[in-house]
Amino acid sequence: MRLQLVLLAVVLALSQVLAKEDNILSDQFIEIVRNKAKTWTVGRNFPESVSLAHIHRLMGVHPDAHKFALPDKKLVLGEEHHLQDIEIPEEFDARSQWPDCPTIKEIRDQGSCGSCWAFGAVEAMSDRVCIHSNGTVHFHFSADDLVSCCHTCGFGCNGGFPGAAWSYWTRKGIVSGGAYGSNQGCRPYEIAPCEHHVNGTRPPCDGEHGKTPRCQHQCQASYNVDYKKDKHYGAKAYSVTKNIQDIQKEIMTNGPVEGAFTVYEDLILYKDGVYQHVHGKELGGHAIRILGWGVQKPQGTPYWLIANSWNTDWGNNGFFKILRGEDHCGIESSISAGLPKL
Repeated sequence: MRLQLVLLAVVLALSQVLAKEDNILSDQFIEIVRNKAKTWTVGRNFPESVSLAHIHRLMGVHPDAHKFALPDKKLVLGEEHHLQDIEIPEEFDARSQWPDCPTIKEIRDQGSCGSCWAFGAVEAMSDRVCIHSNGTVHFHFSADDLVSCCHTCGFGCNGGFPGAAWSYWTRKGIVSGGAYGSNQGCRPYEIAPCEHHVNGTRPPCDGEHGKTPRCQHQCQASYNVDYKKDKHYGAKAYSVTKNIQDIQKEIMTNGPVEGAFTVYEDLILYKDGVYQHVHGKELGGHAIRILGWGVQKPQGTPYWLIANSWNTDWGNNGFFKILRGEDHCGIESSISAGLPKL
């Protein structure tokens, strides 16, 4: 009887250890990843109390997104836009290349909503309007308008299709809108950011806040432009092949692009360096904005520079780097972009 009790105690203890190792926000899981990660720094971005439902909800690229991929750029714009002769530098950062375009430096927050597909799109669209107007047009495209009103883009906060978002921009247009609580533009974001820290002022990240906003074809009362007149449009929408140089040339000439990739559990713990998946299960598809590239010294690890939409207290002030050149986690396989109508 005593042996049975001892064995039961051992089994319970082991199960508790394994449960903690399986919890991606536990100290045990963080330590496992830290011991494996060689090119990046691991740390805590969310308290252990954060709901795993919230973490899963952040991955908003629907599994069917590939069915809505845009036609290749060469088919849309013609071979003359292929830019064969452009020289590609070792490093490129859109933030410093176009300093008069403040949206490039911005990190947004999708809250507890699987709207990354919309955020990656409107962020890059905002950058491109500024870039193609030589810094004269500053228009902050509304994630709220896109996530709530594009019914061909997927399922709102329950996931969507990045390619369809760019197509919608050319067909229907998107109004302006700032961050939650900003009161900026026609339709500011309606879903509150949630708290990444234990003692913060934002609501907790429990995964329950992200209901898709209602589509409203009108601006907030304090904005003095009509909804239809506020719409800005894209002229063209296209995808870029997973050829590294094609992606680099596209970013250099037209501005940041939207990319989609597979997130694994260890990315949640990213702090700095060049991310490479080393441990954990697949969480789902996620869309982001790619700003440039470089080589991490002293290891010489090539990377893409990326802006996330999980607020500035995640990662390196909201930004991260991921291995470039090996289609790591599919980062080079799903590039969406387009040209603004000015």
